Amino acid sequence: MLRLEPRAQPSRALSLLSPLIALAITVAIGVALFALLGKDPVRGLQMFFVEPVKSLYALSELSIKATPLVLIALGLALCFRANVWNIGAEGQFVLGAMAGGWVAMLSGPDLAWLGRGIVVAILLAGVLGGMLWAAIVALLRDRFNANEILVSLMLVYVATLLLSWLVYGPWKDPRGYNFPQTITFDAITKVPRLVPHLRANIGTLIALVGVGAMWIFLFRLYRGFQLQVGGLAPLAARYAGFSSRSALWTALLLSGGLAGLAGALEAAGPLGQLTPHVPAGYGFAAIIVAFVGRLHPVGIVLSAVLMSMFYIGGELAQSRMGLPKSLTGVFQGLLLFALLACDTLIHYRVRFGAARKVAGGT
Repeated sequence: MLRLEPRAQPSRALSLLSPLIALAITVAIGVALFALLGKDPVRGLQMFFVEPVKSLYALSELSIKATPLVLIALGLALCFRANVWNIGAEGQFVLGAMAGGWVAMLSGPDLAWLGRGIVVAILLAGVLGGMLWAAIVALLRDRFNANEILVSLMLVYVATLLLSWLVYGPWKDPRGYNFPQTITFDAITKVPRLVPHLRANIGTLIALVGVGAMWIFLFRLYRGFQLQVGGLAPLAARYAGFSSRSALWTALLLSGGLAGLAGALEAAGPLGQLTPHVPAGYGFAAIIVAFVGRLHPVGIVLSAVLMSMFYIGGELAQSRMGLPKSLTGVFQGLLLFALLACDTLIHYRVRFGAARKVAGGT
């Protein structure tokens, strides 16, 4: 009989190296997959790990993918540390994009006095949109003890359907040749770029500021300490007088706000309009980013860069090697499962044989 036995003292060094070991396992399996598909493994790995960083343009595109992943994963890490399981960041991302897009579509003579300040209004609207969607989860959990995993996940589909209804109906561009899309946002509403002729924008700087702010909140502020104690030891937190209700609302609102901010940056940045393709899976991929990054702000940055390389590598492998785009999801899934396997073996040892009988039991 196969069973797992807890280790008396898990290795701290292996715990820190676990993401790197998981990455190595993912790469090894990836090489085998390329060989089975009849493709050159070296060229395949080059698509994923060399092409996304080989030029300034490539790095710019990498930042476009990594920015929303960092922002969303920061909020999810806060939730998971507080033992609040927000699985619906994708819906909060979509609501942020819709709220920010709505403000962008309003730009015109009435809002001309804002000037470039319209970008700030768009981003704030995105934050509020994401917080509103997350507040529904917090309210249902707080008042009716609804499972936040199911509620947040189901709200993703509601948000996606709401977006589809808007771009196929009230917000549809009358001059868009019947395509389901809004008008193209005015140039003044676009998120400023960092370098001319490249798509990298100030969202990257905002994400890095968010990393620093989240580190300070988690490890230097008393409020962050309260949230983490509530997640690790709910009974101890209750004994110390920490409010689990306050932790629930704080974690979900901050997480929703960051996801909404990512959505607004995406809508007013690379997309420039709303279409049914706004949901890009960032909210779900950010769950992997958060765990691979060990729920730590700095680790999340490195993990987000790696996940962005998978996104870009999958697109390049599709166009240059004729491989399916779903390969991106395969690599993401392999990385997560390899990480879970590594963590399990670090904390438990595998034993073979019959389970020990408890004294006095059967």
